[in-house]
Amino acid sequence: MQPKELIFWIPLLPLLGAAFNLLVGRVLWRACFGRDLPRGLVHFAAILSVVAAFVVSVVVVFVGPDSLLGEFMRWRARGGDGILDGLTQPVYTWITVDTFTVDLAFRVDTLSAVMLMVITFVGSLIHIYSTGYMSHEPRYAAYFGYLNLFTGAMLILVLGDNLPVMFIGWEGVGLCSYLLIGFWFDETANANAGRKAFVVNRVGDFAFLIGMFLLFQAVGSLDFEVLRSDAAMIQYRTGFWGGERVALWAGLFLFIGACGKSAQIPLYVWLPDAMAGPTPVSALIHAATMVTAGVYMVARLSFLYASSTTAMAIVATVGALTALFAAIMAFAQTDFKKVLAYSTVSQLGFMFVGVGVGAYVAGIFHLVTHAFFKAGLFLAAGSVMHAMSGSGDIMKMGGLRKKMPRTHLAFVSYWLAICGIVPFAGFFSKDEILAGAFAANGAGWVTWYGEFLWVILTIAALGTAFYMSRLYFLVFAGESRADAETQAHIHESPGSMTGPLLILGAFTVVIGFLGLPHIQALHLPNIIGEWLHASLARPELAPVYPAIQESLYLADHHGDGMIAGLMVAALAFGLIGIFVARAFYRRGLSKWVEDFTAAGVGKALYKLSYHKFYVDEIYDVIIVRPFRWLATALFEFVDRFVIDLIFVNGAAFVIDVCGRIGRWLQNGQVHRYMVGVVIGAAVIFGATTWGWAPDFSYRTDGRTVQFTAEVGAGPANLRGRTIRWDLDGDGAPDLMPGIDRASAGDADYLDDVSVEIDLQEVGGQVTLWYTDPVFGTTRTVVKPIAMNDLGNGGER
Repeated sequence: MQPKELIFWIPLLPLLGAAFNLLVGRVLWRACFGRDLPRGLVHFAAILSVVAAFVVSVVVVFVGPDSLLGEFMRWRARGGDGILDGLTQPVYTWITVDTFTVDLAFRVDTLSAVMLMVITFVGSLIHIYSTGYMSHEPRYAAYFGYLNLFTGAMLILVLGDNLPVMFIGWEGVGLCSYLLIGFWFDETANANAGRKAFVVNRVGDFAFLIGMFLLFQAVGSLDFEVLRSDAAMIQYRTGFWGGERVALWAGLFLFIGACGKSAQIPLYVWLPDAMAGPTPVSALIHAATMVTAGVYMVARLSFLYASSTTAMAIVATVGALTALFAAIMAFAQTDFKKVLAYSTVSQLGFMFVGVGVGAYVAGIFHLVTHAFFKAGLFLAAGSVMHAMSGSGDIMKMGGLRKKMPRTHLAFVSYWLAICGIVPFAGFFSKDEILAGAFAANGAGWVTWYGEFLWVILTIAALGTAFYMSRLYFLVFAGESRADAETQAHIHESPGSMTGPLLILGAFTVVIGFLGLPHIQALHLPNIIGEWLHASLARPELAPVYPAIQESLYLADHHGDGMIAGLMVAALAFGLIGIFVARAFYRRGLSKWVEDFTAAGVGKALYKLSYHKFYVDEIYDVIIVRPFRWLATALFEFVDRFVIDLIFVNGAAFVIDVCGRIGRWLQNGQVHRYMVGVVIGAAVIFGATTWGWAPDFSYRTDGRTVQFTAEVGAGPANLRGRTIRWDLDGDGAPDLMPGIDRASAGDADYLDDVSVEIDLQEVGGQVTLWYTDPVFGTTRTVVKPIAMNDLGNGGER
């Protein structure tokens, strides 16, 4: 069996695990045996499915000559020109509309392979960790079922061979995020957090769909292979709206979707509240995988973004501002997981700057290193909170390095990595992004734009080192500030929790060496750079794709001295942040900090950071409340008044009244029925004759004129009806020809509905009398006749 024939098993295995725990564990087993599935069987199935997906991923990527690695080595042997297609497995044709076809197909190339390793390996460790952390959870099978379901959806997202398949995974991870954030929905705050995440992500997803539609309109396909073709690159550069390129508008709308999924300004507000979910969820979904989906999407569509330096500038600017503001928001947070949440938002900003300036490798490299150390940070937070009886208040911690040595050891590696200290992973990946930002010089950008981004990111990196060191010293250094009862129960977490922590810590130490800096004199290998270049837009492809010339990744073009200087600066700012935090917090909250934040400017700055720049409050005023008022008005008027009162209750009331009247009428008394029939007939007759009046018309035919009475077919044929004509205008009813008026009877008058007379005999006006035989009333119609109209063949 070829490795590519195994690709569909990678997302399928976690989905099978989810089906087992959600259907068998929660439904069938309980129905058959009246109790929950044994916990050991629950987590065995969940962990096995993800570990098996990791093993299959390793086989597909690395094992055998037909693996992705084999394809990559042959591609390099050919000179490494163009793009490596990778391995593709179509499953079946999903959508066919006219000439538009979408296959449910999966692709493993060097970019998706990196994501596979991260998702399945880190995901396996988090599943193992969950067995200890969630050991007392009543809804054990549901938790692992949702976790497996998320893993399967995330794998579909990164393996999708086209945008619609990616969107399946995109929406799937959003659903699972909602289910897991609000997992403990019996508390209102947790349910609200899940709802907030769901709604904010729907805003971004709507924009994502618009971006897809724009790409389809421009290119005619949503397959990634087509979207990076020569023809597609030409279409990206065509004008669309406002004189801007298709690449800008499609890239912008897709990026808005990324802002929702990856928590960037202005759609980041859901992520801090998402900490209401179980801590392993935060590690898997909100640190290592789902929140990086937006970064992956931009890298996957690197050829699109490389066609518009304006779109790239927007991505980089939003990322830089998010990195800075999120770092500032973390300064004053006192909840362990909230600090890590804002740290995640900030680090995602770094990644977007990387892909925004064309340093796609740097952005993905930081995604990988961040997955390890941030997942570890969240799991370490869970371990600490587990020991602190569930409390996450860092102001009540301290001194835990002695009581939790394994957790402390792992945390130190994560802490130094995110601070950017050599040789930990964060140093190498963050330095790549800073170098890429410093040299950014896309077509149309101001010359100092790269330096501006570098300054913003450097301040954010300094802030990161400060607030993460503040977190470390308040939690692990000094003496414990917890109450006596909590201190008595502080203990190291079980091996199922500390084992994954130590493994992630070890990888945090070594994984950075996959992307050593580009120092030409030393010829240091950059393994991940060479690997990812095969799937991403890069300057070497400019002869084939001219648009790429406008968006160069210039990190390779630094001199060794510049690279060394940037590395030293990054390391220095990281150390400054650590030592400043140590001075303020190594023995808990220092008196200087207490005095500074107690009054004046310090208090105002503290409140501004603690309340997150009041962004949630601003959104509440300008968005939430108006929509709530509108929804309330629609509910009260449309729902309660129109639908409930009129259509539902009103219709029922009318039917009830009609029924009561019918019951009174239909009582078996025949004489009442006869009276009803007579009254009904009278009403019908009156309704049909009320306001009726006779009329007549005329038309000429040569020398004669024909007059026709318009009294209705029924009245015209009634016995006893009387019609009289005065055609000569003398005011008296006309007689039949040859009848003397003195001896004339009723039968001697013109009584036909239609009469004909010589044109010369018509008077100035014609009169019609009609007598109704029912009521005996006579109605008169008088019309003046224009002789010139008659002479010209008129008809009235």
